[in-house]
Amino acid sequence: MRYHAVQPARFLARPNRFIAQVELDGREEIVHVKNTGRCRELLLPGRTVYLEQSGNPNRKTRFDLIAVDKDGLLINLDAQAPNQVFAEWARAGRFRPNLTLLRPETTWGASRFDFYWEDAAGAKGFVEVKGCTLEEGGLALFPDAPTLRGVKHLRELARAQGEGYACTVCLVLQMKGCRLFCPNERTHPAFGQALREAAAAGVQVLAMDCQVAPDRLELDAPVPVSLFPPSL
Repeated sequence: MRYHAVQPARFLARPNRFIAQVELDGREEIVHVKNTGRCRELLLPGRTVYLEQSGNPNRKTRFDLIAVDKDGLLINLDAQAPNQVFAEWARAGRFRPNLTLLRPETTWGASRFDFYWEDAAGAKGFVEVKGCTLEEGGLALFPDAPTLRGVKHLRELARAQGEGYACTVCLVLQMKGCRLFCPNERTHPAFGQALREAAAAGVQVLAMDCQVAPDRLELDAPVPVSLFPPSL
């Protein structure tokens, strides 16, 4: 996926989860943050961030904050991007061969999964996509805040797997260079436990990194997954 009219700015502050104050061309600008997560380790004063100019003249903010440079590591922060890059990747035949259907936002049971798919051999399944922006020492960690919704989705995926669907949780690492993905037990132990239970039920746990530039994001290569953090 590509962004348009992207330019760098200097991050100043984040008054709330929806907006940030940046310095752009020598002036202070209020911009929309395309990620309502905490991002506390990323959005630090003085860091370079990247903004996409909105094409909507009626918006209160002219720009969206879409990426941050974390000490030389460029991380995409667009919360909508993981689903989009997964869809592009899957439709290019890189998720499963011979897909005949890839439908977003499909309800099953008590959950709405990100994607439902079918292939020419008659297989069918669900995919739940999670965007990951937290990196520590080469480890990609998810979640960066407790996510009851994420736990619910994992349990529903395990149940669907037991009823004959082929289910996947895809962790989209919105960065390049991580050596390992693991659940963030420190932040939300219940998510790690639910991930292990889902994997034991047959749900595929897939972590994919991305090629990141200020004006684009592309799903790239698999990253090894550990269901337990290295310290456990």
